[in-house]
Amino acid sequence: MIGLIRTNTPPELCHEAQSLGLPLWDTPPSDATHCLYWVDKHLELRSLTEKAPVFVDFVGGAAAHRRQFGGGRGQPVAKAVGIKSGYLPRVLDATAGLGRDAFVLASLGCQITLIERTPVAYLLLKDGLRRAQQDTHTTEIAARMALHFGDGREWLNERAAGTGLLAAQQFDVVYLDPMFPEPGKRAKSKKDMAAFQTLIGGDEDSDALLAPARQIALKRVTVKRPRLAPHLAGIKPDFVLEGESTRFDGYLPIKPAAL
Repeated sequence: MIGLIRTNTPPELCHEAQSLGLPLWDTPPSDATHCLYWVDKHLELRSLTEKAPVFVDFVGGAAAHRRQFGGGRGQPVAKAVGIKSGYLPRVLDATAGLGRDAFVLASLGCQITLIERTPVAYLLLKDGLRRAQQDTHTTEIAARMALHFGDGREWLNERAAGTGLLAAQQFDVVYLDPMFPEPGKRAKSKKDMAAFQTLIGGDEDSDALLAPARQIALKRVTVKRPRLAPHLAGIKPDFVLEGESTRFDGYLPIKPAAL
């Protein structure tokens, strides 16, 4: 069980957490496994058995280093979505998570629409974007990122049918990075992500993302996978960009059959 510790937490955040189905606590109950805390003007997730907290920081730390020295358009994720000189794709990230790849793409100039269905990840990401919007070094980057709460499968299917909140938007690339249900993946993750991955688990229904994504994307669908993981929905990609621990599978668009 997970909840938000209300002590010192802004009232609007307490209200939003409740609206997303998260309980508010003064102290963690005996059956709690994780808690969200408001600490030093940011929201963070803590496991009751792990010391390392998880929070989204686009301003400093690893994000700042990657922004300044990460290799720019030569980064694998940039190549995977097709960024080129004079071309910056409009990207729909339907499995946003904590938004790390999306922020890299936005820092390179892409317009990014993000969808996240897990209340905890959504609140952490929204808080990180709020702080990025307030910092002079990242405000323009954050302005290129629009975050929505919802199930990526539903949003993709609605957009493929020409309905929903994204009906009027065009996307060159649909980016998918579902959490892969691989036991060894959590063991290899950095300590600060252990609580998050344990809580979120694997996206067992991620195969359903691919078909509507290929109907929406104008140029390609990019799927990030562990290097040895099976193909999403068992479908062989049209092209692959290999990395040391991950790979990017690329799929060309498929237009729905005429009725």
